Amino acid sequence: MILLVVLVSILLLVLLVAYYRLNAFIAFIIVCLFMGAALNIFREPAERMSITAITQSIQTGIGKTLGSLVVIIVFGSMLGKLVAESGAAQRIANVLMQLFGRKYVQWSLMLTGFIVGIPLFYNIGFVLMVPLIFTVAARTGLPAVYLGIPMLASLSVTHGYLPPHPSPTALVNTFHADMGLTLLLGLIVAIPAIVLAGPVFSRFLKQYKQEPASLFTSEPLPESELPGMAVSILAALLPVILLAVAALLKLYAMPGSPAEELSTWIGDPVVVMLAAVLNGIILLGLARGWAVKKVMGILESAVRDVAGIILIIGGSGALTQMLLDSKVSTVITDSLTSMHMNPIVLAWVIAALIRVSVGSATVAGLTTAGILAPIALASHVNPSLMVLATGAGSLMFSHVNDGGFWMFKEYFNLSVKDTFRTWTIMETIVSVAGLIGCLILNIFI
Repeated sequence: MILLVVLVSILLLVLLVAYYRLNAFIAFIIVCLFMGAALNIFREPAERMSITAITQSIQTGIGKTLGSLVVIIVFGSMLGKLVAESGAAQRIANVLMQLFGRKYVQWSLMLTGFIVGIPLFYNIGFVLMVPLIFTVAARTGLPAVYLGIPMLASLSVTHGYLPPHPSPTALVNTFHADMGLTLLLGLIVAIPAIVLAGPVFSRFLKQYKQEPASLFTSEPLPESELPGMAVSILAALLPVILLAVAALLKLYAMPGSPAEELSTWIGDPVVVMLAAVLNGIILLGLARGWAVKKVMGILESAVRDVAGIILIIGGSGALTQMLLDSKVSTVITDSLTSMHMNPIVLAWVIAALIRVSVGSATVAGLTTAGILAPIALASHVNPSLMVLATGAGSLMFSHVNDGGFWMFKEYFNLSVKDTFRTWTIMETIVSVAGLIGCLILNIFI
């Protein structure tokens, strides 16, 4: 009966978010209260949680989860906003298109999406980068869908797989994975997934020649107002550089040595993201003559952009803590362990099912982590691969209950059927390719 209560609770979450369109944070809290009360019905008096214990568990879960993540998520949003608003993303795209030429313009857009997608949150990246796709389409005469899919595949993969994005960062925390190693392994898995879903898949999309919706076109910044290429790359990729340096130092540092301590400090996500934001403020703002007030205004708007994501992550933390405090996680671990399914496949399947039901990649990933965290700790699977498999599953088969589906449809002026044939298939490819990549890496790690 305990597992039945958990299943009903997950279905209730799906119903509230997907059908009734309730705010995800509110839905998480309602589900936690329901689960705590329902579990008490089927338990002996000595095993029941008191009403105050249920609410305390919710508060503890929110605090534990957000306590280590809020700084990283907020700094990540600030950096992404600076990269976009300063024109650094546009500069990177312009230079890459010059290097690749018209013949390989898809690859230049894919690489642009990958570089700027690391610091740029998905919804923000979509809105800010799609007009660039339309501009390139007008210059080259190539279909917007054909050009757009590679860039959006990159944005989607970085959103689902790679720290410092909110969901992967939260998954790293829940699965007790190493941030730097997760990023390095994520890059290995991400590249083939993006190539398959981007330039390879889009070769079959040249027939979609609809003109983009004029409402969403915008003029790019003048060339004279853009930062230099070196500055743009350094600002966008500094988190990756610092995490990679820290991970490499750890490989060669002696345990307990000052070098190991230094590498741990350099790779601390808070230190990494603070350094990246300060670097962005200076290189993309103050050094180019921007007033402090203007820079701070961009940072403040970035915090507003990410507030909803922070609440969703907090709600997922409450659910995770409820599963732990009610001892349900132990029952789930025993039941799923008896299935003898590879934990990587199990994480992908559960995340994919929730994603298809709810529509939100963030909710799917974080809910899956709450369910499977005990199994990940008990198994011999590398926790970084659990993060990546869960992230890959959370991208599976985007359809009509996902806001990204409708954004793509409206921006690119497609029918619902054509959106399924383009956007939905692209998301499915990156999800399945991510699972395959994780299974291959699991052989060697």
